[in-house]
Parts: sequence; structure tokens; C-alpha cells
Amino acid sequence: MFTGIITGVGRIAAIHDLGSSSSHGKRLHIAAPDGYLDDVGLGDSIALNGACMTVTTLDAAARQFTIDISAESLDKTAGLIEPEARINLEKALRANDRLGGHIVSGHVDGIGTVSRFTPVGESWELRVLAPPALARFLAYKGSITINGVSLTVNSVNDVSAGAEISINLIPHTVENTSLGGLVEGSRVNLEIDTVARYVERMLQAGALPPPTPNPHTP
Repeated sequence: MFTGIITGVGRIAAIHDLGSSSSHGKRLHIAAPDGYLDDVGLGDSIALNGACMTVTTLDAAARQFTIDISAESLDKTAGLIEPEARINLEKALRANDRLGGHIVSGHVDGIGTVSRFTPVGESWELRVLAPPALARFLAYKGSITINGVSLTVNSVNDVSAGAEISINLIPHTVENTSLGGLVEGSRVNLEIDTVARYVERMLQAGALPPPTPNPHTP
């Protein structure tokens, strides 16, 4: 479990194949900020651009760790096999941590495309086109995770290709996450709000007929 508050920006230092076919995944070597790995152990969870991954090897002195990512995960995420790419890092939430963003699972729900990224006053406007399957989960002033960053939706515009959302990024977010490197056409990982996921399920269940009582039940 995560909060969407980025705790460091890493770099994809190397990528190795885990097999010879497209059904095999990759091993990523991640360079972390100085001191970032001091409290990390093997098997710990770290979100990379919003995707929860497991630390498989660790060299805190060299500030590097590795993760193994399956072909399935590679197919469902963006930005994790680009050599030297900067990526957002977040360690898993501890029970006594502050929930500074919102509840984030680290499971990418879909891939969006940046349609606009431009300065507006002292901030930046980020617009992302979300796929149609996620459109119904996006709401004005609701929460969304973009490349692992917890953000607030300022507007939603439903279009034939899905839903275009507008986000306001303050200078701190641009400077301290990898979002500052986005350009028009960039593909980004999206995770919808967990609460919206449960509301959708409850609405579906409410539309179903009630279960038939079992006559053999006392």
C-alpha cells in the first residue's frame, strides 16, 4: 500500500532480459538517491512510476537495487524499459506513517497520454487523456495517481477517445518528481481512486436481482 507521495526520483541504470522470447520479462537495475536504500531490505515493495515492485537484490553502498518485471506487467505499464529514464520512487506505507496523499495500491489500471503540458502562472497545467474504461472513475476534485503521484483532478472532459483530465502541478511537484520531464504524447501510468473502485462495484451489485433463498437452509 502507498500514498502517492514520491519519496525519491531514481534512474533506470540497466535493463537485462530474463529470457529470449517476448513472453519473458526484464530485470531492471535502479539507481536510487543517496541514502534512499538505508532502510530497505530484500523483498520490500517499492513503487516505480506507480507500479508496485519487489526488491530482488540490493546494494545500498552503491545506491542500486534490482526488480524483476514480468512481460504482463511490461505490457500494462509505461516508462519502465527506457534506459536512463528518471522514475518516481515510493516505499511501501508503514502502519504509523502519515497518509499525505490518498490510498494507492500500486496496481496500474491503465495508460494515459499527455495531451498538454504547459506553464500557467507559477504552476503547470497537465492534461492527460485517459482510456474509455477509466472514464467513469474520474471526477472533478477526485483523486488520481499519475506515474505514482497523488493528484487532484481539476476538470474532466468526456470525449470519444475517453476522458481528458486537467491537473494543476505546483513547482514543488514538477521539481521533485519525474513529471517535470513529460511532453505532449508521453504515456503515463494511471491508477484510479480506490474508493471509486468500490463504489462502482456496489452500484453493479445493486443492479443485480437478490439471491434466491436456499429452501434447505434452517
